[in-house]
Amino acid sequence: MSTATICTEITTRRMIYILLSAFMFAYFFAQAMSISLLSIWFKGPLQLTGEQTGIVFSANFIAAMISQPIYGFVSDKIGMRKHVLWFLALMVAGCGIFFSQVYEPLLRTNLLFGAVLGGAYLGLTFIAGSFALESYTDRLGRHYGFEFSRVRLWGSLGFACAAFFSGTLFNINPMINFALASAAGVILIPLIFFLRPATSGEPFENSKRLKLTDSLSILKLPKFWGYMVLILGVTNLYLVYDQQFPAYYASQFNDVAQGRAMFGHLNSAQIFVEAAGLFVAPWIVRHVGIKRSLLLASGIMIFRITGSGLVTGPVPISAMKMLHSLELPILVVANFKYIANHFESRLASTIYMVGVSFGHSLGIAFLSPIAGRAYDHIGFANTYLCIGALALIFWLWSWFSLARDKKPDARIDGNLSSESEAF
Repeated sequence: MSTATICTEITTRRMIYILLSAFMFAYFFAQAMSISLLSIWFKGPLQLTGEQTGIVFSANFIAAMISQPIYGFVSDKIGMRKHVLWFLALMVAGCGIFFSQVYEPLLRTNLLFGAVLGGAYLGLTFIAGSFALESYTDRLGRHYGFEFSRVRLWGSLGFACAAFFSGTLFNINPMINFALASAAGVILIPLIFFLRPATSGEPFENSKRLKLTDSLSILKLPKFWGYMVLILGVTNLYLVYDQQFPAYYASQFNDVAQGRAMFGHLNSAQIFVEAAGLFVAPWIVRHVGIKRSLLLASGIMIFRITGSGLVTGPVPISAMKMLHSLELPILVVANFKYIANHFESRLASTIYMVGVSFGHSLGIAFLSPIAGRAYDHIGFANTYLCIGALALIFWLWSWFSLARDKKPDARIDGNLSSESEAF
């Protein structure tokens, strides 16, 4: 390979890294502005009960659950083409109008219809959509030779920037948050124009030959169901716990408005630490091992759930929140490496969308109303202890169900080696 060709490949790789990082930043900025304070919006201005809030969250994840297998198959089929990015950009750009003109009026007048329609929008745009974006980024990272987490950290930074002042803006008017989310969606559009990934070559041809029966074949794999023990049993329960945590956190303050603002600042600080964690997470996973990294991250999750049920007051609860910045980077990187280590690369999006994303939505859709009712009847702290105990059972099971690591790092499947990584 000539020096000129190598320089061209490095320039292309760097440009794709920069544009994807900018897309991640704007997309997750919009996500933070629109859904990070949803539970507070439901229980505050909209005055929904814990059970009603659980129903709305359940609708969100049912819609996401329906769309995730489709997202996965389409993502594997189109390879590195930009269809998913275009869809997400247009959906995010319409965020402000949807929340102000559609979602809020319907939740006030017809909860079930509002929950269904809102679930369809939020599921496609921010819940299943975020998993689809991560899977697409991992695919390009494996082809061009850069770590997924080094792009994903910019998403965390975007989320943190929005979270820093989202609580304060929310106290002024929640619609400001939704309008800023739309503005971020508009920024995504020119980024897609300049993104020029390869759409030819062996990886692209493998994607075109993919059939629906190939994707469905993952359901026959014992390894897949062993992986799902951890996803369905631990990370699902953690997400159910985390849904209404902002409302519980705000209740720790005498002034709920102050609690909302403080949660925004804390969320921002936590995500800045999370971004730093995403930078070093590949090193941690390589040295600890993929399976052990999954167990380490999920163990921290259980500690946070249980700890939130045992401590009270703004400072201890804030400490529990900060644990999220430790487990998420390890979990995200270990998930993609586990998939690359044990399954065909051409099915990576399907595994991620069906295993991780669909698995999450399935569990949350079922468990959210139950958790919401428990919050109303036995309180947040007792509910957290119950969730933590159940998650611990599945965590112990995962020690035996997860497959052992086959090779140290199966990230790269493109033309560039991991030795050439400059990010």
